[in-house]
Amino acid sequence: MPESTTSPDDTAAEIAEDRPARKVREGIVTSNGMDKTVAVSFTQQVSHRAYTKAVRRTKRLYVHDEENTLNVGDRVRVVETRPLSKNKRWRLLEILERAR
Repeated sequence: MPESTTSPDDTAAEIAEDRPARKVREGIVTSNGMDKTVAVSFTQQVSHRAYTKAVRRTKRLYVHDEENTLNVGDRVRVVETRPLSKNKRWRLLEILERAR
C-alpha cells in the first residue's frame, strides 16, 4: 500500500505551497442589504480583441462579511475562497478605505 505524500509533521504553510495562488481583487462595496454578504464591484481594463482599444469591464462579486461591518462606498480587498453559497465565492481580506 503506498504511503501518503503528506505526513503529520507537515505544516499548513508547506501544504498550501501545493495549491495554486488565490485570486485577490480590490473593489468598492456597492450593496450591503444582505446578511453577512456584500456586493463588491471591481473594474479592470482589457484590450479589445479586434480593435486593440482599452475597454473597461466591471465585474460584481458577492463577498462574505462575517461581522456585517462594511458600508456602501468602502474600498476593500477580497480573496477567492471555496463556494460559500450559490453565488458567494469570495471573502473579505482587508478594508483599504472607509466611505466618507
